Amino acid sequence: MAVTHVKRAFKYRFYPSDAQAVELSRTFGCVRKVYNLALAARTQAWARQERVNYNATSTMLTAWKKTEELAFLGDVSSVPLQQTLRHLQTAFTHFFAKRAKYPRFKSRKRSRKSAEYTTSGFRFRDGRLTLAKMADPLDIVWSRPLPEGATPSTVTVSQDAAGRWFVSMLCDDPSIQPFPAADSAVGIDVGLDHLLTLSTGEKIANPRHERRDRTRLAKAQRELSRKAKGDGANRAKARRKVARIHARIADRRRDMLHKLTTRLVRENQTLVIEDLTVRNMVRNHTLARAISDASWSEFRFLLEYKAAWYGREVIAVDRFFPSSRLCSVCGTLQAKMPLSVRTWTCDCGTTHDRDVNAAKNLLAAGLAVTVCGAGVRPQRSSPGGQSATKQKTPRREP
Repeated sequence: MAVTHVKRAFKYRFYPSDAQAVELSRTFGCVRKVYNLALAARTQAWARQERVNYNATSTMLTAWKKTEELAFLGDVSSVPLQQTLRHLQTAFTHFFAKRAKYPRFKSRKRSRKSAEYTTSGFRFRDGRLTLAKMADPLDIVWSRPLPEGATPSTVTVSQDAAGRWFVSMLCDDPSIQPFPAADSAVGIDVGLDHLLTLSTGEKIANPRHERRDRTRLAKAQRELSRKAKGDGANRAKARRKVARIHARIADRRRDMLHKLTTRLVRENQTLVIEDLTVRNMVRNHTLARAISDASWSEFRFLLEYKAAWYGREVIAVDRFFPSSRLCSVCGTLQAKMPLSVRTWTCDCGTTHDRDVNAAKNLLAAGLAVTVCGAGVRPQRSSPGGQSATKQKTPRREP
């Protein structure tokens, strides 16, 4: 029986030479141009009630290269151009399956600058990566080694808003194996005062990364706002300064979440969380900044794919389950529980910490579903009430 390994992306910084930077910037522009041309062609065909697939857009690309106006598309590697057409096909597949909105055009200023190379578009030998149309290998900072004997199947080169260059290599990683089975399970309640509260009573502080750099960020944004709008060098320099501060905040936040989720997955067999709609919650302008800084969505994303990697189970409890108002000892449901109430005493005489009690209730609801499929709204009489659901966690790349 063949052994299958998890596909994992290894991301590194690199420092291109001036010639490489020019070539990559040209490639990014061509990738964006081809994507927008293909999207426009498919949109026009859709208006005529016609379907245009990947093969048709690939034929269009060949014709575009032969025109005088778009002849520059032939100056860069054809592999990233074909890959962007495949990405567009995937976007339409998700749209027709009602998993995503209609694809949008890529913006020169706001869209992510990236180009994807398959095996025919790069050479990887002796730890040196050379891309098509380039004579010299990339100067990569190998912050961690690739798996022994691994050969990248896909290479993605990107540049962020702060001007940093990254290369991501997709490889089979045989080191990812399920952890030994554990008996422990934990309920996890997310919050703002404390980032996480566990059913064990442990509280994990919210580091508030954005608040730490808020003064520097505000100053940089004021300087940017004073620059004349346009493509001037001074405005571009001020924009990169703002982007570097945002990148610093995001890097610290991501590092902390990676360490936290890895620890939770390693220690627990079952992890129960609340199925929050963060997109709706950030519409509250009073809390939007703090909720965005806490990054609950990224926490859940990391937790789910790591659980899938290591043989753990993540259960998401319905967002309407009254975890904060329900006594975890006797099951009494309180009529209301304002956010200002952090501790409360039940009629049974038990004094609860609001967040710890919520985490305990989430754990009980998740385990009830695992064992017997019970609902999570014992006090709700409506037959249409939703229940806790097991979340299938597909394998995703970090």
